[in-house]
Amino acid sequence: MTVDQVIDRWRADEAMVRARLGAVDTESHLDIANRTGMEVFEAIFAGELPPAPIGETLDFVPIHMAPGEAVFQGSPKRRHYNPLGTVHGGWFATLLDSAVGCAIHTTLPAGKAFTTLELKVNMVRALNDGVPLVRAEGKIIHAGRQVATAEGRIVGPDGKLYAHATTTCLIFDQRIGK
Repeated sequence: MTVDQVIDRWRADEAMVRARLGAVDTESHLDIANRTGMEVFEAIFAGELPPAPIGETLDFVPIHMAPGEAVFQGSPKRRHYNPLGTVHGGWFATLLDSAVGCAIHTTLPAGKAFTTLELKVNMVRALNDGVPLVRAEGKIIHAGRQVATAEGRIVGPDGKLYAHATTTCLIFDQRIGK
């Protein structure tokens, strides 16, 4: 598949997801504690729960969730630049944190939540608005009762690696109904 064909396919994937994401009241997040991680993402993709607002701020969207896996797609823009004229490392880190964290979230039962304890990001290639889209792919490494780890990669439509990361997350009881 050519790079242009990959870009077209990725844009079509994003358009399909954005069409399903509903304009839902952000207060509906209170219902999350009563759902498994996968049920949360199924509700987001069905338009029943809102996606995280950070995606709108930083131009990325969830594309695919499966148990132990999460894929986000981002569109680097000039407004994400650092003073050196490339995408700021915080954009890389936020996109990867979303992918690796959500990979862990997909495995959680109802009543469980998580928080990032550690995120290690390696930016291996500069990114600018000349790259129209990238994907952050997160995969679980280990899911225990209290701690989970995952790894992720940001790749371009040509298969180039832009960054990779690992995370350690703390899993804890979430108060249901609060």
